[in-house]
Order: sequence, then C-alpha cells, then structure tokens
Amino acid sequence: MNIKDMVKSRRQEIIDNITTLVSYPSVENLNEAPTPFGFENAKVLEAALKMCESYGFTTKNLDNYAGYAEMGSGEKLIGVIGHLDVVPVSDGWSTDPFTATLKDGRLYGRGTSDDKGPVVCAMIAMSIVKQLRPDMNKRVRLIMGCNEESGSRCLAHYVEKEGHIDYGFTPDGPFPGCHGEKGMVGASFHCPVVKIRSINGGTVSNVVCAKVTIEAETDSYDSDQLNRFFNEHNISYTETVNGDTTTVVVIGSAAHASTPEVGVNAISYAIEGLYVAGMQDPFVEFYHDVIGLGYNGEKMNIDFEDEYGKLTLNVGVIHTENGVVSGTIDIRFPVTMHSEQITEGMLNATKARNLGSVTIHRTGEPLFFPMDSDLVSVLLQSYQEVTGDTDSKPVTMGGGTYAKGIHNCIAFGGSFADTGNTHMHDNDEFITLNDIDRQTEIYVHAILKLLDL
Repeated sequence: MNIKDMVKSRRQEIIDNITTLVSYPSVENLNEAPTPFGFENAKVLEAALKMCESYGFTTKNLDNYAGYAEMGSGEKLIGVIGHLDVVPVSDGWSTDPFTATLKDGRLYGRGTSDDKGPVVCAMIAMSIVKQLRPDMNKRVRLIMGCNEESGSRCLAHYVEKEGHIDYGFTPDGPFPGCHGEKGMVGASFHCPVVKIRSINGGTVSNVVCAKVTIEAETDSYDSDQLNRFFNEHNISYTETVNGDTTTVVVIGSAAHASTPEVGVNAISYAIEGLYVAGMQDPFVEFYHDVIGLGYNGEKMNIDFEDEYGKLTLNVGVIHTENGVVSGTIDIRFPVTMHSEQITEGMLNATKARNLGSVTIHRTGEPLFFPMDSDLVSVLLQSYQEVTGDTDSKPVTMGGGTYAKGIHNCIAFGGSFADTGNTHMHDNDEFITLNDIDRQTEIYVHAILKLLDL
C-alpha cells in the first residue's frame, strides 16, 4: 500500500481523534490552580498523550505546560510542534464550536484548523512513518503545547526542561512553508491632552482598532470640516453634543496587526479627522506628527522594507487617565533587520517632536531561513511531491509561531491557499476532509525526508 492509500485508510481515525480533542474547550484560564493554563487545557493534553500511547509512542507530560510523544532512537531529534489550546468563541457560530460537526466535506469546530486538526494529522503521519521505517536512527517527537495563543510560555517551559531540536516544523502556518517571520516591537505612547476629555478604543494590541469613542470640548474643532474629512475617507461616525461636551464615535474595521492595511484603524482616522478639523491639542498634534493615517511607520522614519516585506505598525488600544492619553503600538519589522534599528528610529522621531513620548516594552528578533537551506528545501520537496504544485514558494509573514521559540524550526502547514479562509480565530472554523488527507500525506513525506538528512 502506498503512502496516499495508507493515509486515506486512516481518515476516519483522524476525524475521530480531532473530534475528541475539539470537545475540550481549551481556552486559557489562569484561575484554575494548580494547572498553569486551566483544567481543560490540562485535560486535552492528557487526552492527546493517551492517543499517542495507543500508537506505541513513549510520552511525557511536562507539568501540564506541554507534553510530547516520541518514537525512534538516536542522538538527533526531529520535532513536530503543535498546540492544543484555542482562542475564545463568540455567539456567531452556526454549530456547537466544541462539538466537531461534519458537513459538506468540512469538519467544523474550534481548533479544527488551528491547531488540533494539524496536530492529529502529524500524529497519524508519525504512526505511518513508524510502520514504514521501524528502525530509525533519529528520534521523532510530537511536542504539544497548551498556551500558544496567549504567550507560548508552554514552549518556553518545554525548552527549559528538554532543550531544542535538530530540525523540525510547526504545523501552524501556510503551505508550502514560512521561511521567515518578522521581528516584533511592542511599545506604547503617552501624551497630555487639553481639549480631549476622554478617548477609549480597541480590545488588544495585535488587532486593528475597529471602534473609538472620544469626548471633547464642544466647539474645540470645526464640525463641518470633520464631517467633510470622514465623508472623503468613507468613515462611519456619529457626533453627539451634550452641553460643553461633544462625543464622537468612529467606526473602522478590525484586522490582525500583521496586516493593518486590511483593516481601517478607527483611532487613526478619528485623531487625523480632529487635526484636519482644527483641534488645537498636544496629543492630536503628536499623533498627526508621529503616526497619522500610515501603517508602515512613515512618520517615524522607520518605513523599512526588504525583499521579503514591509514594516507594519498598528495602534490597537487607546485610553485616557489623569489627563494623559496612552496607546499601544505593535510593529512587525522585516526579517533581515534587527530590533535596534527600529527602536532607535522610534525614539529619535518622538523626541524630535517634544510633545509626547514612546516607551519600548518588548522586542523580538526575526526568524529567517534562506530558501536554499536544507530544512526549507526538504519541506518544500515534500509539499511538491504530494500536491504537484511547483509554482508556490515558501513565504515570510508578520505573525509569529512556535518556530521563534525553538531552534531549527519553521511553520509548515496546515493551511492551503487553494482552500481559502478556514476561519481560524473566527466563527465556524473548519478543516476540509481533502486537506486532512493532503497534509497528513505531506507530513509523512516530510518526516521521512528529515530522517534522511
């Protein structure tokens, strides 16, 4: 039996395993001691480890932060690193998000595509490799974490206890692979206000703000000019006058901070609108001078670009306290650069304005593997052999995966461009049966090739 037929014969088993893992609402809960990330996260890890034991793998639970299943022997270690935690759900699902539902060739449920489905596909791929290559001179380890969606402390704990890998992949990105992940800078700005009494908007720093509410002194700006600005930019807003206070609510559209151009930042349009409308306020001037409507850091002179992509900048959350406006800045910078080039530019640009300040909270360097590196080449070959697609090439991206937390690893599957949007992090998340077959087969080929490196 060839690999394709071996995978197809295991399809129902894969569906059943995904269904089991989806049934655990493994959203992080930090208030359920002694578990680090919540009871459900610990339960789903235990369930996954038991599945792995049924395939003859040796397993280990690392304090409910992460666990692993291993086969083979030898000094070299191949790692496949996925996560079992999921993001919260909203009320907009058409099915029960924690009951996997098969409909029209799609398996719906939270985690089916991110990342429980790909974890199971990798698990079964390992089982098939075990049949095909019973005598392995390397170890293959499926590492499963419980906190990737909210910080990846699970992987940091794993690395602290077990160390790094010699090579491997995380099935939590695009096919045919992601050979680079942008660096990140997390910062905040602070500036006093005079005419604005309060401003509140956004939910998290890594999402484009979709709504902002501003309370300002009545007659502190030209209402007609504000209306003209919003109409010219097709921005939805309301303006309500109540005595000496006017409330302006601006509506934008959300997007991930790594692709701010896809969204419409309500904060940026609201503040730029007030600037155009003539509001004399230090914060409005500061925001116009330092950020404006751009999302590539143009006004800070950090709009860097390399052959793999541009720097992006997102203001995600904003609020006022004691007469000072504070907001978050999320920057994803090109893979061939270093964070100091970004932070120095930010600080110099804001100091020159002498109106507000920027504080750097965290930096993370890029991940980058050359296209012709052994790891990228081998994984690309695996994808091509199964799909026949020789046109698609590995990409770089602004988002971050486990690959940044462990050596010698890139994101490799399980999303396919030709499938389109599988609604990861959204209502009605799904994985197709065709993609279950394809990615499992690709992972078999990938593990076999990594064993031969």
